[in-house]
Amino acid sequence: MLFAHGFGCDQNMWRYVAPAFEQDFRTILFDYVGAGGSDLTAYDPEKYATLEGYAADVVALATELGVSDGVFVGHSVSAMIGLIAARSAPWLFSTLVLVGPSPRYIDDGDYVGGFSEEQIAELLDFLDTNHLGWSQAMAPVIMGNPDRPELGEELAASFCRADPEIAKRFARTTFMADNRADLGAIDARVLILQCRDDVIAPESVGAFVQRSIPGSELVLLDATGHCPNLSAPAETIAAIKAFV
Repeated sequence: MLFAHGFGCDQNMWRYVAPAFEQDFRTILFDYVGAGGSDLTAYDPEKYATLEGYAADVVALATELGVSDGVFVGHSVSAMIGLIAARSAPWLFSTLVLVGPSPRYIDDGDYVGGFSEEQIAELLDFLDTNHLGWSQAMAPVIMGNPDRPELGEELAASFCRADPEIAKRFARTTFMADNRADLGAIDARVLILQCRDDVIAPESVGAFVQRSIPGSELVLLDATGHCPNLSAPAETIAAIKAFV
C-alpha cells in the first residue's frame, strides 16, 4: 500500500493513517522530489511541469520496490498523479483510493471546479510574491476546522518548509492542470473520499469524478476541510479498510 502526499506536504501527513494498515499490507511512504527529505538537486523543472512527471516517479518507485496489484492512496493532487500512474502501468495498482481528488480546479462551462481563472491567477501571484505570507494565509483555509487551529498551523509549517521556488512551480503544475481526460474506465477498483465543506475540492467535484469513472465508489466523509488524513484519521482509516 503506497501513500502519496499532496501539494506542500510530505509523507509525515500520513502518520495517523498508514500505521493502521501495517499488519495487513507492506506500507510505503515517500516524498516527491522537492518535498520533505527528498534530494532537491534531482528536481527538473521541465519534467515536473506536468503531473505526468510525478506519475513517472510513482511508477519508478513502485517498480523498484516490486509492487504488484497494490493499493495506491493519493491525497489531493496525488489522486490524479496516481490515476495517471495506474493508466501507464496498470499492473502496479489494482486499487486506487483518491482522497479529495480534483481533475481541474478552474470552472469550465458546466464543470464546476471551485475556482475562476482569476482566482487561481491571484492565488499563484500571491504565492509568487510572498511564499511565507501565502502559506500562513492559505493553510487555515485549506485545512478548515477553525476550532482546531493547530491543524492549520501544522499545514502552514509544512508549506513553509518547502523550497519556495519548487513550491511555486508545483503549485502552478497543480492548479493549472486539467486531467479530466484521464478519468474514464480503468481496470483498478476506485474509492473516492470526499470531505464536506472542502474549499479546494468541493462536493460537486467529487461527484464529477465518481460519474466519470465507471464503477467507482464515492464516500462522503463526515469531515470538513481538505486534509482528512490529519483532521479525521479514524474516519479515513475506516473508509479505506471497508473498501480494501
